[in-house]
Amino acid sequence: MICSKQIAHLRAQIKQWRVEGAIIAFVPTMGNLHAGHLQLISAAKEQADQVVVSVFVNPTQFNDPNDFTNYPRTEQADSEKLQSLAVDLLYMPATEEMYPAKSLTTVSVAEVTNYHCGAARPGHFDGVATVVSKLFNIVQPDKAFFGEKDFQQLQVIRTMTADLNSPVEIIAVPTQREVDGLAMSSRNSLLTEQQRQQAIQLYQTLCLAKEAILARQASFAEIEHTSMQSLSAQGFRPDYFSVCRRCDLQTAGKKDTRLIILVAASLGVTRLIDNIQLDL
Repeated sequence: MICSKQIAHLRAQIKQWRVEGAIIAFVPTMGNLHAGHLQLISAAKEQADQVVVSVFVNPTQFNDPNDFTNYPRTEQADSEKLQSLAVDLLYMPATEEMYPAKSLTTVSVAEVTNYHCGAARPGHFDGVATVVSKLFNIVQPDKAFFGEKDFQQLQVIRTMTADLNSPVEIIAVPTQREVDGLAMSSRNSLLTEQQRQQAIQLYQTLCLAKEAILARQASFAEIEHTSMQSLSAQGFRPDYFSVCRRCDLQTAGKKDTRLIILVAASLGVTRLIDNIQLDL
């Protein structure tokens, strides 16, 4: 596995692969890799000749400085995991490499960022769109792989890529879950043992809401309200619980059939997000 910390070094390797006619896949991560990340890499290896993985905790997408400070960093373990998977290139830049001077340019995606995590974390998606745009410019991949757990982020990146005519195919990979249903996340390592047991109730609440919608037991608004109350009663601090159209994440109406339920809630210092899709 090639390890690179400098843009120039990475670009030289990418240029060589391009001359050889290779299809290049890219998996951007913030590290603390888990089985969900490894599933992205596995999918990338199936569809490309060369796989590039980045590990970079991006400061511009954290609206809470404490969240950035506390975000788990396991660079040595990440490198060993990627080595064992035969990843072709690991890009692990320093912050100064990604943001070498005062940045005057920000990539901002309208509308799809107005709600849900965009409302709860002001500036978050500007940071996401900016760093992903930078990484796409650095790596210049043919395909990029993202998990569906961060579904709003996925939609932001899809929109940005289309609007900027970026020649990158965005490929979504289904959410990977623990045996008890908890969505795999780097933040799960911040949960205490008790919180880890509580956390499974997030997915259980999504499943109950899905069943209620399919059974036409109540309106979407009523199901949202009941679910928020249930999460609060179980010790969560919910930000939102929203039944949305899958295409644009706007509030779903009676005639909408392709739906997604989005949830974000905190346990202690750990903010968890999840979603579940359904078709009526």
